[in-house]
Amino acid sequence: MAKGDRKRALRGRAGRMKGGRGSGRTNPGHVRIWGRHPVEAALKNPAREHRKLWATREGIETLDGDLPEGFPVEYADPADLGRLVAKDAPHQGLVLECEALENTFLDEFATGDAARPIVVLDQVTDPHNVGAILRSAAAFGAACIVTQDRHAPPESGVVAKSASGALETVAWVRVVNLARALDELAEAGYWRIGMAGEAEATLAQSMPTGAMAIVMGAEGEGLRQNIAAHCDTLARLPISSAIESLNVSNATAIALYAAATRSMEA
Repeated sequence: MAKGDRKRALRGRAGRMKGGRGSGRTNPGHVRIWGRHPVEAALKNPAREHRKLWATREGIETLDGDLPEGFPVEYADPADLGRLVAKDAPHQGLVLECEALENTFLDEFATGDAARPIVVLDQVTDPHNVGAILRSAAAFGAACIVTQDRHAPPESGVVAKSASGALETVAWVRVVNLARALDELAEAGYWRIGMAGEAEATLAQSMPTGAMAIVMGAEGEGLRQNIAAHCDTLARLPISSAIESLNVSNATAIALYAAATRSMEA
């Protein structure tokens, strides 16, 4: 079906939408995603169970590919869509409500592939940072990201928007005990590098030739002592003394680039 035909075939109504403003997490187990890239990626993800799409007619036209026959769509004005998402969120005429993704498990991704590092986040709580890290993980071929069940943001529209589609393509493993997960990575053959500004060695000096896990600390506070103790080594990025530290998502992107470059040069 052509886009124009799809537009005419789908029926909806403009008007006040039900559902309050929020971060993109609605009822337990439901996630509200907005923006063209996140919505398009979610629609293409066979692991997603979709509930409903609210859209402007212009927003529908920007999607790549056709919606399934009978897909529930409700047309609305941009201002109405704005009531469904976080304040001032750039919804681009598309808001999708779907089920949260199924849980994944560390042993599914800890395969020992040297070209696919694993990113471990120690109490990184800002959803924008987690989303940006997912995006970098997708760009540089990371196997997955690992966070605690607690002290990490839930899957949400803010995470999805910051990830720009990567929420659908990079596995997000949630664990109860992060230290135990690091032990499991060691048993699977991973060299665990904790990123810490006070470390003596640089990341380039600390990287192995085999599989590696990059362990990133919380915004501002860095790695907790117990988590640092479960790393094989600590390393820093060789940044200028003109600035104290980098944002955790920027630092992760640089570390993943370094790992990818190492893989290509190996």
